Amino acid sequence: MQTDTTEAAKGVLFGLTAYTLWGSFPLYFALFDGIPAWEVLIHRVVWSCVFLAFVITLLRRWGPVRAALAEPKKLGFVLACALLIALNWLVYIYSVSTRHVLQASLGYFLTPLVNVALGMIILRETITRLQAIAVLLAALAILYQLVLLGIFPWITLVLAFSFGTYGLMRKKVLLDGLSGLFVETLLLLPVGLLALAWMSAAGLSNFTNDSQTLLLLLSAGVATALPLLAFAGAARRLRLATVGFLMYINPTLQFLIALFVFNEPLSSGVLASFVVIWIALALYSWSAWTGRAAAVR
Repeated sequence: MQTDTTEAAKGVLFGLTAYTLWGSFPLYFALFDGIPAWEVLIHRVVWSCVFLAFVITLLRRWGPVRAALAEPKKLGFVLACALLIALNWLVYIYSVSTRHVLQASLGYFLTPLVNVALGMIILRETITRLQAIAVLLAALAILYQLVLLGIFPWITLVLAFSFGTYGLMRKKVLLDGLSGLFVETLLLLPVGLLALAWMSAAGLSNFTNDSQTLLLLLSAGVATALPLLAFAGAARRLRLATVGFLMYINPTLQFLIALFVFNEPLSSGVLASFVVIWIALALYSWSAWTGRAAAVR
């Protein structure tokens, strides 16, 4: 019992670390001011791949990677995951550089409900009445922004659907989080290296501008891998319900940073759409929690 309690405490600590790091990403990516989002993305792909290779070597986890690469015909879903996560990263970096972090936070609040909707539509999963109401409320909140406020929240929608679809595709990939992300970045690595070579030849690269910029771009690999490793530590030790609850730390921190650090304007109409999303999430979380409790009984 003591061991279980200790492991659970470690899991919570790992979970808090992972989601706090992810939630603080707006502060990190704001440091890349003046560097185009697509260039930051390229460096994130390249240096993530390099750092993850180092971590996999350190942990002696090359077995799953070699097994996956030995069957290239089965890498289609991994490539789809790679393209989706690259799109998600690009739009997120863009949202920070253009100070649209509120839209980004709404996207990550919306992601669990997108997962439910995709599961229902594509996987034909059954959902409870409360979960259906939650998805409907989320759709109404987006429709409210679009029609009544005259805003097309494309950042919110791209982040939510790219990450939601990534999760859907990830179910088809028999790789753990660390190995999976490494293979994904490895598939994107040739494009990243070609892009770096082209930027250098065209004089468009910011990589060698100064030592601070160089170190900042190199750090993108570590910044990508560390929260993933912490999340893996949490997922191994905690129930899925606990991990799911901790997940909301990420968009909550982004929301607070957008308001109190970046001073992004929050109109009453946009706030109303956030409130509707939060209500939808509360209904979804309640439904999921009571469903698991009933299953345990």
